[in-house]
Order: sequence, then C-alpha cells, then structure tokens
Amino acid sequence: MKTMRTRSELKAHVKQTYKGNWGKAIGINILPIIGAIFSVVGVGALVAITVVALKTGVVDPNHLSDSNGGTSSGMVVNIIGTMIATGIAYSLLDWLRTGEQPASVVKAMFAVFSKQYFIPVLVLFIIRTIFEFFWTLLFIIPGIIKSYSYSQTYFIYKDCLASGRNEDMNYLDYVTESRKLMKGHKFELFVLQLSFLGWAILSVLTLGIGFIWLIPYINGVMAEFYNDLAGDKFTNRQFTKNY
Repeated sequence: MKTMRTRSELKAHVKQTYKGNWGKAIGINILPIIGAIFSVVGVGALVAITVVALKTGVVDPNHLSDSNGGTSSGMVVNIIGTMIATGIAYSLLDWLRTGEQPASVVKAMFAVFSKQYFIPVLVLFIIRTIFEFFWTLLFIIPGIIKSYSYSQTYFIYKDCLASGRNEDMNYLDYVTESRKLMKGHKFELFVLQLSFLGWAILSVLTLGIGFIWLIPYINGVMAEFYNDLAGDKFTNRQFTKNY
C-alpha cells in the first residue's frame, strides 16, 4: 500500500500554492461558491418562512410532504454540476503540479466543456451513477463505500489522456483503476473530508460567506490527494493494466 503524505502536508501544499493567489483560486471556484451561498440562504429563508406560516396557520402541516417530482431536472443539474466541478478539479490539479496559475478563470471553470473531455466525462458520470445506484440498492453503506472507490475516475481519465494511455483503455477501465487505486485509502479520504466539517459548519453560520475560501481550499486538497496517491502512475507512458 502506498504511503501518503499526512493531511497537514497535503493542506500545506495547497495553502502554499494559493498564497498571494487566493483571488484566482476563488475566481476558478466562483460557481460552486455562489451555489453554496444561495443554498444556505435559501434553506434558511425557507425554514423561516415555513415556521412563520405554520404558526400563523397559513400552511397545513399535512401538505408539507407533497411533491411534484423533479427527477429529470435534478439529473440535468447534477450532470452540469459534475462537469463544472470536474473542470475546476482538472485546472487545480494542473496548478498544484506545475505551480503555474490558469491563464483564464473562465477557461479553468469550463475546462471539461471541450472535445477531449466532454463526452468521456459524461459517459464516466453515467457509468459511475449506475454502479453507485445498484450498490446503494444493497443498502446505503455499500453505495457510499463504492462512491469512494470510484472517486478518482475523472482524474485518472485526464492523466491517461495526457500520457496517451487512453488508447489502450475503455471507459470501464478508468472506474476499475480508481477502485484499485483507492484500495486501502478510502478511509483516509473520508477522514480528510471529515476534517473540513468544523469549517463547513462555521461557513453555514456565516450565511455561506465562509464558503468563499473553504470551497477553493477543499477542492484544492481533493486534487492534491489524487496527485499524491497516484503519483506518476497514469502520467507515465509505461503504465500497464494488470487485471
């Protein structure tokens, strides 16, 4: 099993990379930041309105569970969100590796919306969603575990494409390689994500303002986690599948 740097070391590298460049990091992550802030404010407003309405008798509590659906629109939003998040992750990974800031914030955000990435990432999203859905049917916990197993799929595709190894692989291979890469490291990723919980709570208490700094930080650390875990395994043209 690969020995990884500590959580503190991963975070330190991200903070060092962002030092003096937080404006660029925030700009690249501006869409998820806005989404998080609106979510916090929106949920808070909804709760407040609901409480007032219940107290005044305007809303019948028995009707609060009514739903008109929205699965299709939710899936579209999920796909678009994944595309943007993946583009941001790719751009941050390049920045952390080379030390060179993305030239354009807009291009960095929408890096996946290109011929080389869009269709493959979309296909990988569909495959991951199907796999995780069926694992979840077995109970929630297996689905969560598998989501960690498959979490590095998009990064692996990026590196294999850059090194030319994608010519020897199909879409399922990237999911399989992620599962193998994460063997023995799923709990490490879980604990790493859990370490941001306190900051997330503080960000919510500040009506989402804290997310302006927290989201770029988390996304950078997630990219650095992959960078440390994978090393040059997928960027090296000598990489071969061994399954």
